Amino acid sequence: MAGKEFLGHPAGLYVLFTTEMWERFSYYGMRALLVMYMTKYLLFDPSRAAEVLGYKSLEGILVGLFGPMNIQQMSSQIYGLYTGFVYLTPFFGGILADRLLGQYRTVYLGGVLMAIGHFLMASEKMFLLALLFLILGNGCFKPNISTQVAGLYPEGDPRRDGAFTIFYMGINLGAFFSPLICGTLGQTVGWHWGFGAAGIGMMIGLFSYWLGSDLIPRDTLTEKARAEESRKLTKGEWNSIYVLIVLCFLNIMFWAIYEQQGNTLQLWADDKTNWKMLGWEIPSSWFQSFNPLMIFIFAPILNIFWSWQAKRGKEPSSVVKMGIGCLLCGGAYILMILAAKAVPGVDRGSVLWLLGTVFVFTMGELYLSPIGLSLVTKVAPKPIMSMMMGVWFLSSFIGNYMTGYLGTFYTKMPKETFFLICCGLGIGTGLVFFMIKGKINKVLGKFV
Repeated sequence: MAGKEFLGHPAGLYVLFTTEMWERFSYYGMRALLVMYMTKYLLFDPSRAAEVLGYKSLEGILVGLFGPMNIQQMSSQIYGLYTGFVYLTPFFGGILADRLLGQYRTVYLGGVLMAIGHFLMASEKMFLLALLFLILGNGCFKPNISTQVAGLYPEGDPRRDGAFTIFYMGINLGAFFSPLICGTLGQTVGWHWGFGAAGIGMMIGLFSYWLGSDLIPRDTLTEKARAEESRKLTKGEWNSIYVLIVLCFLNIMFWAIYEQQGNTLQLWADDKTNWKMLGWEIPSSWFQSFNPLMIFIFAPILNIFWSWQAKRGKEPSSVVKMGIGCLLCGGAYILMILAAKAVPGVDRGSVLWLLGTVFVFTMGELYLSPIGLSLVTKVAPKPIMSMMMGVWFLSSFIGNYMTGYLGTFYTKMPKETFFLICCGLGIGTGLVFFMIKGKINKVLGKFV
């Protein structure tokens, strides 16, 4: 069964595709509602917020660090902490899989923890505990299912980059449907209906993983890692680790501005965008379906374009692609600067401003995120493969927290100034990629 193929790839890829699709359905369904749930319901009423276990302590810590904050700023901080820690725990989840449980069992553990977290969201009192379960579950799940994708292919298999693009499309298929279902339920029926739908999605993902278990590699990389534990890493492997750390550092700024889609840009969508069409008010959370829909449409097109470039010897290296991704993500904010000037005060503007911004975001993401995932699996030393995947996600931890910190300035300054800062961070980071590409290419050689 393990050697079975479908459409030119191991059949196990499509099991992992389906599992990840439902896990991302649950994650993005919850994320689509999170900031609005806090700003317009949970924290809007001080007496309701006071009933949340641990909230007063968390509020005291954040106010002690950053000073008094309004509801939007506090919500932004919590959003940043949650999405940040979601990307911190994969580092430890990778170690847990490499050294103790193996990827297969660790993915199961992560899925169960996340399902519990989603269902705990039904209780306002358990809000912060629910976030904790989601954070821990994601840490077990995320690095190990990505490593299993790599485990389907032998070293040097040219299909691996394409496999990660297919896998990435699964992520975004789930992310597309989740705001339409969870977001609509949350905004029109009740917040907890939306969160409950996210939990059901996670359970479907676990069931899919169990059904296809015979097609999934059973910790092949972990077995190799244990066999090689006694040897020291070579100088070349250490150099590869250093390069990955540099790339992870640059990855921080990309996510800091990209993830505003779930934070300040969602507030812009809710407060400053006209969603009335044919007499019906479309839920603003649908905004978060723009990006995954565009990824699903344009990822295959971009793959064809890169193949066309490769045949002519003109395909950019992985590092150059990542630099282009940062430039595009920063450049997307130029549209939001124009939108802020065109939609003053309490006016509402066209949804086309957000649509155009997200299109450029999407192109930037496709140039950076799947390329980075694939590069880590190629470059990371085998004994610490899952751990290095965790290091990659560790950079997303810092970037996602910075999303929350940056978001606190959204109500402190003119909107065009806020978007200008985001624009500068993205473009500046992209330029750094181009400045260091030569040195990195010398170290990584054929991998880039």
